[in-house]
Amino acid sequence: MNETSDPTPVAGPGNPDLSREAVPGQKVALAPGQLQLRPTRRGKPPAHLADLTLAERIAAVEEMGLPGFRAKQLSVHYFEHFTTDPDDLTDIPKDRRQELVDRFFPPLLSVVSRQSADHGATQKFLWKLFDGPMVESVLMRYSDRVTLCISSEAGCGMNCPFCATGQMGLTRNLSTAEILEQVRIANRMLSRGELPGGPGRVSNIVFMGMGEPLANYRPVATTCKRLNAPAPEGFGMGARHITVSTVGLAPAVRKLTAERIPVTLAVSLHAPDDALRNELVPINTRFDVDEILDAAWEYFETTGRRVSIEYALIRDINDQAHRAQLLADRLIAKGGAHWIHVNPIPLNPVKGSKWTASDPMVEKRFVEILRENGISATIRDTRGSDIDGACGQLAAEVIESDAHREDREARVARVEAVAATAAD
Repeated sequence: MNETSDPTPVAGPGNPDLSREAVPGQKVALAPGQLQLRPTRRGKPPAHLADLTLAERIAAVEEMGLPGFRAKQLSVHYFEHFTTDPDDLTDIPKDRRQELVDRFFPPLLSVVSRQSADHGATQKFLWKLFDGPMVESVLMRYSDRVTLCISSEAGCGMNCPFCATGQMGLTRNLSTAEILEQVRIANRMLSRGELPGGPGRVSNIVFMGMGEPLANYRPVATTCKRLNAPAPEGFGMGARHITVSTVGLAPAVRKLTAERIPVTLAVSLHAPDDALRNELVPINTRFDVDEILDAAWEYFETTGRRVSIEYALIRDINDQAHRAQLLADRLIAKGGAHWIHVNPIPLNPVKGSKWTASDPMVEKRFVEILRENGISATIRDTRGSDIDGACGQLAAEVIESDAHREDREARVARVEAVAATAAD
């Protein structure tokens, strides 16, 4: 059910960082610079085994009049065999299997479609949640690893103008189990050889699908713990193989630091100066470049894990040589060149946007400047752009009215003006 709220959304240009819930029941169309910090829906998924710790699973099984060790058996099936099918639970009494499946494995995701690219090495999944919203995830096979890019929210309220998901607005947060189900189902398909490339298993997780992970903090942090926990508590993945991205929610980065789960932190920076970043990444009006870099440095100091800086290179917007140097200067000023790795990303095209990737020579020079300053930098591989599965392209549904299109185009003009002014 939707929570009741003030039905008047706060518009953006004059007050870009104080938006409230959108009008219940109406399609979201964020004004330029407007942040949507609360979802339009708060559907609560059914309780699921993956939401619970192993101790909580044991208690829940015992409440059903069964011995506690059945919880471990269920956990083995879920986290090691990747199954929730009652016919696969052969070590559990047949007359109790369906009851246990109904209680602990309610259906949370269903596959709507699957698209393939890169000769089958990239697979994009469109999932329907139990209450209707759609989310997407992308599986990418490499010679030495299998990476799954997962969603943490249905939509996103951060409203970055170059990102398709950012144009959707935020429908609702995902639960821990809804996030983990993306991983389990991908592992099930891989283990059964249902995806091109033969049997395998997900080795790397990146929270770079739909949504701002740290805006859905508790389920995402719990998901990290489940991914990292040894089976049958969780999937038993090494923390260094889990990457959590953020557009810059500095307080949430500090909370993640306190969790002391040494996952990789990725900061989607996209501009080194506040004037431009305020336009490209509206949350910067709340937590500016200095604040997010301070929080990222603290994360590095506490965990010892090098921080990734994600930087989408947009032609003639943020790809200038002087911005590459400013980026290097600001990163080094926080603690030297050793604590970060920069991933410049050629901008992937988004429907309705005139922005494109930087010229390859400009891209090359941007990276050279970073390296000349002693900063490790690697152009990030872009997979699945032809199926809208690449970075910034995930958008299960984008609704755009004529008025919103006009607002977006005005916003683009403002970004270009800021970029040009800074270059003069």
